[in-house]
Amino acid sequence: MVSSPHEALHRIFRADPGLFARLLPRAGIDFPEHTAIEPLDTDLTEIRPLERRVDSVFRVHVPGEEGGFVLAVESQGKPDPDKHNSWTYYLAYMYAKYRLPPFLLVVCKDKVTASWAAEPIRVGRGFHTSMVVFPLVLGPGSLPVITEPDEAARDLAVAVFSALAHATDPGLTAILEALASGVACDAEKSGSGVNGETGEGGDVNRVDWAEIVEIGLGEGSGREYWRHLMATYTPNFPGSKTIVEESWLEGRAKGQTEGKAEGKAEGKAEDILRILEVRGIEISDPVRERVIECTDLDVLGAWFDRSLSAAHAEELFVEG
Repeated sequence: MVSSPHEALHRIFRADPGLFARLLPRAGIDFPEHTAIEPLDTDLTEIRPLERRVDSVFRVHVPGEEGGFVLAVESQGKPDPDKHNSWTYYLAYMYAKYRLPPFLLVVCKDKVTASWAAEPIRVGRGFHTSMVVFPLVLGPGSLPVITEPDEAARDLAVAVFSALAHATDPGLTAILEALASGVACDAEKSGSGVNGETGEGGDVNRVDWAEIVEIGLGEGSGREYWRHLMATYTPNFPGSKTIVEESWLEGRAKGQTEGKAEGKAEGKAEDILRILEVRGIEISDPVRERVIECTDLDVLGAWFDRSLSAAHAEELFVEG
């Protein structure tokens, strides 16, 4: 599985290659009818004087067209002028190697990087342009957010990519809540694919998607909130040893090992405050002190539940 936020954003397509045809049109990018999409070797080194690897490469077979075309996918976290040289090389090399039209798709998590990546790359001088590269770009500016659980459940792969693309969006909590509900909904379906309809990407189960989201979000409040949602919606993972399951099991084991109410209460209090912070709820000093000083696990449990939907921090203490 994936091991970093960078990998998560492009390996989604390896998990479900059919995602290209369902996702790109949402960003206004036409994708042709196809018969198959297959991953290719990502090593684009020639005689190995310099290692060059594109993140992911696919061959798309198109009916009526001999050979189809090649699609390279690059995950980009920030503007990097050196990438212009790499991307130009990738396309030229793939064109020479496969004798097929190559295309470059750059996936980003922020609008600044997406805007930079979309700029044409011109190779030449003022008197003549030898080559121009026009990257295709997927990012938060080109994709709508998915905040409806039903929509997320209809196509988990699209919902997962959308959530990662909008990882810095102020409304991330609503996006993750819809996605968590979709993952839980998928868990209730027996024998269905990730989309719950055609079975596309059926080898990717809910735990795989949950792990991709957790890693893709990177370190920070969004990831912590996703962990809480997974514990709330799908607390019993089926022994797959994913990072999500390990996190949940480690937390449970830690609580059992400590055997101290004080330690559990402190952890629960920190969780409550963290959720409020992630949701952008202002926390006054009196509220913070009251939560931290509480040692009653039942009370803290009730406050934890309210922290997921409270409009104001003071609502933690309002019963009913």
